Amino acid sequence: MAFDIEMIKAVYSVMGERVEAARKILNRPLTLTEKILYSHLEQGSTTEEFIRSKSYVDFKPDRVAMQDATAQMALLQFMQAGKKKVAVPSTAHADHLIQAKIGADKDLQESLNKNNEVFNFLSSVCNKYGIGFWKPGSGIIHQVVLENYAFPGGMMIGTDSHTVNAGGLGMIAVGVGGADAVDVMAGMPWELKFPKLIGVKLTGRLNGWTSAKDVILKVAGILTVKGGTGAVVEYFGEGAKNLSCTGKGTICNMGAEIGATTSTFGYDDSMRRYLKATGREDVVALADEVAEHLTGDDEVYADPKKYFDQVIEINLDELTPHLNGPFTPDLATPVSEMKEKAAANDWPTDIEWALIGSCTNSSYEDLTRAASIVEDAFNKGVKPVSKLGINPGSEQVRYTAERDGLLDTFKKFPSVTIFTNACGPCIGQWDRAGAEKKEKNSIVHSFNRNFSKRADGNPNTHAFVTSPEMVAAVAISGKLDFNPITDTLTNEKGEQVKLAEPTGIELPTKGFAYEDNGFQAPAEDGSSIVIKVAPDSNRLQLLEPFAPWNGENITGAKLLIKAFGKCTTDHISMAGPWLRFRGHLDNISDNCLIGAENAFGGATNEVTNQLTGEKGPVPATARAYKAAGIPSVVVGDHNYGEGSSREHAAMEPRHLGVVAVIVKSFARIHETNLKKQGMLGLTFANESDYDKIQEADTFNFIDLKDFAPDKQLTLELVHADGSKEQIKLNHTYNDQQIGWFREGSALNMIKKANA
Repeated sequence: MAFDIEMIKAVYSVMGERVEAARKILNRPLTLTEKILYSHLEQGSTTEEFIRSKSYVDFKPDRVAMQDATAQMALLQFMQAGKKKVAVPSTAHADHLIQAKIGADKDLQESLNKNNEVFNFLSSVCNKYGIGFWKPGSGIIHQVVLENYAFPGGMMIGTDSHTVNAGGLGMIAVGVGGADAVDVMAGMPWELKFPKLIGVKLTGRLNGWTSAKDVILKVAGILTVKGGTGAVVEYFGEGAKNLSCTGKGTICNMGAEIGATTSTFGYDDSMRRYLKATGREDVVALADEVAEHLTGDDEVYADPKKYFDQVIEINLDELTPHLNGPFTPDLATPVSEMKEKAAANDWPTDIEWALIGSCTNSSYEDLTRAASIVEDAFNKGVKPVSKLGINPGSEQVRYTAERDGLLDTFKKFPSVTIFTNACGPCIGQWDRAGAEKKEKNSIVHSFNRNFSKRADGNPNTHAFVTSPEMVAAVAISGKLDFNPITDTLTNEKGEQVKLAEPTGIELPTKGFAYEDNGFQAPAEDGSSIVIKVAPDSNRLQLLEPFAPWNGENITGAKLLIKAFGKCTTDHISMAGPWLRFRGHLDNISDNCLIGAENAFGGATNEVTNQLTGEKGPVPATARAYKAAGIPSVVVGDHNYGEGSSREHAAMEPRHLGVVAVIVKSFARIHETNLKKQGMLGLTFANESDYDKIQEADTFNFIDLKDFAPDKQLTLELVHADGSKEQIKLNHTYNDQQIGWFREGSALNMIKKANA
């Protein structure tokens, strides 16, 4: 039986009437996205039509998921909310704090040794508040969610940007900051601006070396890293029905890389097969009863341009394998063009490491397709040139793969390392030998992101995103520009041989299995459980509420940094070794904006302290302003805060005294996180005003006392020579969000309501 089956029954019991209510109000056929959104309104059945990209709407998600790096801060906040138990089914997953170095067993034990304090904290908090806990080694959060919790037509939020993976099972699943998760776990509604809708029509069928990964690599190339911002991407068509459920998950997973709110697919036979294979026949029976509401209306898919804001069409028959990168996941290159493009851009083509895994591509099907390439090469006498690392997606996948001989297939090559069922290199948890030398090199992986320094900390590592089968082929050849469709390899006998096309098994013929899946159910009554956080811990720190706004105009603020170009959450709050401080706000604030490029001089982690005139690190400079009682401001470029959902990228500046972040445009999650933490997230009314910001500027918000929805703010710039000029700033705050600012944070409002 599925987890939380009564909750799923409750969702389906009202779906029909709520969809019909929406159909009457809108007076037209509905997309799948609209059906799920309108059936999850906090108010129940709708009485009005919500306007895309304009209406703020209160939703009631069905569940919450958290990973260990973000769960620490989310749960530290929840502990302040005054609740005895979570209001919706919730889980936390220990998957981010396990570093890949030697191999699964030793790496897992090393993580337990280093992170025991944090794991014990998460375990006890989950136990106390009714939260399911998936222990270290149980698997990557999004694979575990797909296997156990996702269900067609449901809505969930998660404290990780790749929560969107659950769209592979027909959910609206959205990545959020911890404060949003706290709202929902505390029984409050979750607010979201009603999204635009992008339709992707898939025709044909994948063939040869092409995989589901290539669909989203192609889409990323079309939409870029910000083309999906504020939108839900809905896939449909015969091509969509021809994809496996985990393949759909891969596509939805990387929707985070185009800035999409989420992505989803309609309920179909591939989902039925996957649900049954993972022991959820009861969900299939329930879903089949409301199947008409679990996909878009026929009229929508027959004339999509009439119902979607944008429509993209991809013929899977014609799609070819891609490698996206380096340094950005939207730089799409068909494998057939890589030789020419690599040469033209001076990309290193020798590959030392190739990596399979992450929440994007670590399913049983992914492993079978990659294993088929390894088996074929071994049988043809071809030895791999590169090292190949593999992170299975879950203990269920790993155990089943081992039972079915897949891991033995990989181990036929001594250069293969099986890492723990965890994120590992995908989020910078990789102790790669030699990375400290910062040598220029290339790697290929089946992950989702390839920002500078992300995998191994080396800014000169050129990372390329591709499918697991292409990773295996490139690892065997040792060359980035190897095209398995046309190129040959030399075997031990000196013969020229071609690799056979990959073959995969969608679902294990003997079924999934495990001995211990790593799940810890919470106590029925956790009231007697005491959560202990040592006052001198450098890993965990109880939170102090942020100070409310005093109601006056903010004046005399200093520029902390003017960030130039791409500034992702990795630049604002790096992962890798900093993950160990995710539960200690003061300690992790020492990485605040250290990866951002200063527009004045081009250096990273070097800004001018206006109090002393000296140059120094960004966090130390911010602390100096804070100690002097002087607020500070961050200025940024386009799509500021792209990437992860990590709210640390908002909490750290807030903790260090930053009052406002002013940019050309925001990534959705980061803008929300700034609002939740009681900060001003503002955009230039005229983007060219970014160029007016000078290094020694002082900022005066001269009409902040009149802060109101749909009303611009006026910022006075005082330059070093005493001259002044005013610029206009836009914002998207509604009354409730302005309330968060007034109270100092959204959490402060929750505490006030529960006092």
